Amino acid sequence: MDIQTAKQRAAEGVAAARDELIEVSLEIHANPELAMEEERASALIAGKLEARGFAVERAAFGLPTAFHARWGEGPVTIAYLCEYDALPEIGHACGHNLIATAGLGGAYGLKAAVSPDDVTLLVLGTPAEEDQGGKAIMLERGAFDGVDAALMAHPAPFDIAAPPMYGVEQANVVYKGQAVHASVAPEAGVNALDALVTAYQAIAQLRQHIRRDSRIHGIITYGGSAANVVPDRAEARFLVRALQTAYLADLKGRVQRCFEAGALGSGAQVTVQWDKYTYAPMNNSMPIADAYGENARTLGRKFLEQAVESTGSTDMGNVSWAVPSIHPTFSIGAFAINHTPGFTEVAATDAAHKSMIEVAQALAMTGVDLLHSPDLLRRAKDRFGAPA
Repeated sequence: MDIQTAKQRAAEGVAAARDELIEVSLEIHANPELAMEEERASALIAGKLEARGFAVERAAFGLPTAFHARWGEGPVTIAYLCEYDALPEIGHACGHNLIATAGLGGAYGLKAAVSPDDVTLLVLGTPAEEDQGGKAIMLERGAFDGVDAALMAHPAPFDIAAPPMYGVEQANVVYKGQAVHASVAPEAGVNALDALVTAYQAIAQLRQHIRRDSRIHGIITYGGSAANVVPDRAEARFLVRALQTAYLADLKGRVQRCFEAGALGSGAQVTVQWDKYTYAPMNNSMPIADAYGENARTLGRKFLEQAVESTGSTDMGNVSWAVPSIHPTFSIGAFAINHTPGFTEVAATDAAHKSMIEVAQALAMTGVDLLHSPDLLRRAKDRFGAPA
């Protein structure tokens, strides 16, 4: 079978599953589940894959809501990734219902276009992207061993074939002081909230002197329980982001010193717990991203050509330094910003599902490219720095 015929079959395979994919998307959207709690979504997708002949391992890699689905025994291993966790209070405001079904549809399409002797086709259910870094955990536990290429796509305001994504470090900060009556004996107290506010202001001043390709933001999660009691405990959560790993490490150190300065100036004690799993900056495989872009354009997708200065972070970044990977973004038919209630609403519309189907087709067609064009896979590995 020539490559164009295979691509046509891949696109038709996705189109034939359109109703099922939309049904799955709406089911996930209507039942949002937080990180590591995605029991319903994980079981739903795993069941669909089993019904289509995939061998599925549930609770894979020691994670209750992860899964590993496999079809075929070919020499090239292509993995499609599904995310399905939601955000607190605002549900699927990052459109993970669409990520899940774009990955699922991409796998359906590729399966329809190739022989099981040509490919080892994986679908990986990757929980907890919004918090805890499910892919980073799965990577550490061997989920991506032997994978030649990893593909997924993410809804956003615009279509971008190879979007930059920040690396991110998260800190949970606790200050401890001495509680006293704020009016009767303030001189005997140590104000944990003052220590935290000092650090907060130091970080605010630091922002003026960091590079444009970096971000720092945080919230105070606890600051005391009564106005007439000097707070003996204060807590915060901060995120530090940068597009380059070395600068991220440098910025992390500078923020750490701000936390320590708050304690030093107030006499409080501080504990800073940085998350074990750093989200790495995205290392886009440009040969695969270019192939995806060409396929998506044939389906009518229009890409933003100008450079993007503001972006988010993803644990797909960790995968992208171990396996040639893509993480394109796609518009869902109305301008809405991720992590807002408006995006939650748009992520369940007909327009969003039309985009999801087209993107699933482009992902499937890109899988065909990887199988039919050995030079593409070689260039992806050469550019990536892995052995060809």
